[in-house]
Amino acid sequence: MKVIPKIRCLKGELRVPSDKSISHRAIILPSLAEGESLVEHWLESKDTMATLSIMRALGIRIIKKGKTLRIKGSNFILKEPTDVLNAKNSGTTARLMLGVLSTQPFFSVLTGDKSLKKRPMLRVVEPLREMGAKIDGREKADKLPISLRGGRLKGISIFNKKASAQVKSCILLAGLRAEGITEVYEPYLSRDHTERMLKAMGVELVSYDTEKGRVIKLEGGQSLRPTHIVCPADPSSAAFFAAGAVLLKDSEVLLKDVLINPTRDGFFRKLREMGVKISYENIREISGEQVADIYVRYTEKLNPVQVKEEEVPSLIDEIPILSILMVFADGVSTVRGAQELRVKESDRIKAIVQNLRRMGAKVEEYEDGFSIEGSHSLKGAVIKTYADHRIAMSFSIAGLIAEGDTIIDDPDCVAVSYPEFYKHLEELAC
Repeated sequence: MKVIPKIRCLKGELRVPSDKSISHRAIILPSLAEGESLVEHWLESKDTMATLSIMRALGIRIIKKGKTLRIKGSNFILKEPTDVLNAKNSGTTARLMLGVLSTQPFFSVLTGDKSLKKRPMLRVVEPLREMGAKIDGREKADKLPISLRGGRLKGISIFNKKASAQVKSCILLAGLRAEGITEVYEPYLSRDHTERMLKAMGVELVSYDTEKGRVIKLEGGQSLRPTHIVCPADPSSAAFFAAGAVLLKDSEVLLKDVLINPTRDGFFRKLREMGVKISYENIREISGEQVADIYVRYTEKLNPVQVKEEEVPSLIDEIPILSILMVFADGVSTVRGAQELRVKESDRIKAIVQNLRRMGAKVEEYEDGFSIEGSHSLKGAVIKTYADHRIAMSFSIAGLIAEGDTIIDDPDCVAVSYPEFYKHLEELAC
């Protein structure tokens, strides 16, 4: 347990850890390339280490020195693992690796921790089966552990109805070794880090809008060139400190090197809608991604906001911390179309609603979201994190503003994405 006391403000400069989504892909894609790739500012967390450990178990040589990786690519020739592969708590690892393993002619088994074993996998298993992979597992392979034998695949066309970047990435990775064209349609563009990285590594890939939504296409049989990747700071991690600065009087924070990819900056766009004093400074491009230093300061009056279904993919990880800001808005704020939160590391809708109610907020729960009536105050409470890193960090920020101490029941779960979170919080506290 960890006690979070009320503080006066947050001030200073901070580079939060590198982006988790990009750090996963910065191991997987170079491992499939033809030569040696260099990765800098890589995020070392429990989730990303799960990906690294799996690639090593598949025969990939990875030299790690601090936050720098040198990865000797395999050109898609991986080694049959001698043991079960463990994705730990990482849904990204599990779903993307199912795509990679489907390209391999050998037998493999993929599992995860107690939380990941509850998360749905049919969304990737069904299209991979259609491509030709032989997959079995619990609940018709909807749940880990999953066994798999891949090999000869054929390209398919699928509709990614949840606009899931993990589903899209899984199918595109499998499509690289499939016969013919692989197409992924989605109702609106989800995170596009995989497409950007594939293009940087020489893959011919097209993406455009159609009547059915966005389509991404590639032809099988393409090889990946080695690359140099510099991972930017994670906007999801930066969001916690931005929210704290907005809510605590006299605060001002400069968040360095933050990824501002338009498929990922929905939280910061919502801050602007709320009337927050925020600016992007020193905008530049690093490794094919837009990056900026984000300046945020205290904002006395916040407008209520509505999050619609089509906006959810660009801020899905930030909805827990956005809910804290909604408590301090002048009016009712609503999130709808976010049922995917039910199957994250926890049922995040339930976790947000229950914990906000414990802190005295007025919240109404829906199957696909919630609404919050701004009350401008929270009281300290014992927070049940459900072992979910984003719930722990969001309600730690809430604790900085609440009257009385807030107790986080499982602070160690932040190590999944942000091991230094509490250390950085102390450094900026004033």
